[in-house]
This record gives sequence, structure tokens and C-alpha cells, in this order.
Amino acid sequence: MTGLDSWYAYMKSHDRAALWDLLHPDAVFESPVVHSPQRGRDITFKYLSSAEKVLGGPGFTYVGEWKSADGAVLEFKNVIDGIEINGVDIITFDAEGRITHFKVMVRPLKAINMLHRLMAEQLAATQS
Repeated sequence: MTGLDSWYAYMKSHDRAALWDLLHPDAVFESPVVHSPQRGRDITFKYLSSAEKVLGGPGFTYVGEWKSADGAVLEFKNVIDGIEINGVDIITFDAEGRITHFKVMVRPLKAINMLHRLMAEQLAATQS
């Protein structure tokens, strides 16, 4: 199973242990709404598991895939609260198939603003 296969399996299973295992200890996460890259498995896990809860509902679907030797760009769509969200996950894997870098880009602006609010709420809930 490749790293990309493992990512797709996580998105179907929502198995947080599988996500943890998929992340390299030095993984970096780049958010569309946070200026600086978030470094390390702990914070990357927190962002990705929160994003899966916010975005990964029944309407979430990947609609495009472009692969390279060590990564992939996955285009996604969803509708939340009547707002269509369109974006890409840019994922880089190491030789063992673990995620080393995960960047998310989202459009349009009202989708980014809504995701900013929803992610802030979800991240705050994980603090409790």
C-alpha cells in the first residue's frame, strides 16, 4: 500500500490511529488560513483530524488527482452551509509512504472565511 492509498483509506475509515501512523514525526502542515507552517506530527495530526471533521462529511469528494514520484495533488469539493468549497490537498510522502508535507489551498473567499471559523471552533473543542 502506497502513502496515497493509506491517505484514501484514512479518509474512508476516519481511523485516527491510522492517521497518526501515516504522519512522519517531522511532518509539516500548511493551512490556507494560518500564515506560518505548522511543524511536527502532533500539530499536523491536530489540524488534519480537525479538518476531516469539518470537511470530511458525506458531501466531501475528491474530484481530481495528479501524482508525482513522491506526492500527489488531490482536488476536492464539498458544500457546507450552502457554500461550495473547492480546494486541493498537496501531499508529499517519504520513501516509507509517510506524509512529510501537507498543504491545503481553498477557494472561493467565502469558503475560506467559513472554514477559518469552523476550524477555529473545532480546534478549540479539541483543547477541552
